[in-house]
Amino acid sequence: MTKGEFIEYCLSYPGSYEDHPFGEGWVAIRHNGNKKIFALIFHLDGRLCVNLKCDPQRADFLRGLFPDVKPGYHMNKEHWNTLILDGNLPEHEICDMVGHSYALTKPKNKHNSA
Repeated sequence: MTKGEFIEYCLSYPGSYEDHPFGEGWVAIRHNGNKKIFALIFHLDGRLCVNLKCDPQRADFLRGLFPDVKPGYHMNKEHWNTLILDGNLPEHEICDMVGHSYALTKPKNKHNSA
């Protein structure tokens, strides 16, 4: 998956938009409703990478399972993973992790107050 294809995939999630808060070379994909980032795309040491939010237990499990999943680069290492996109991660696993990050960061539904 190229950088453009990955950005396009992330933008297919409802209410998402592209932002560049850290300057050239960094692409943030955010939720329109709360402005939270769910994917931060960048190059590190010549590799295409993305930071994705992740439940801490799942994050640890994924790091043990896939060598191309690392603790979040420049992020909270407990709650964020860095994925090497041009490595050996299966595309369906990448898509699953994007969906998980999207769900963790999406705006809260104001109509479901208990």
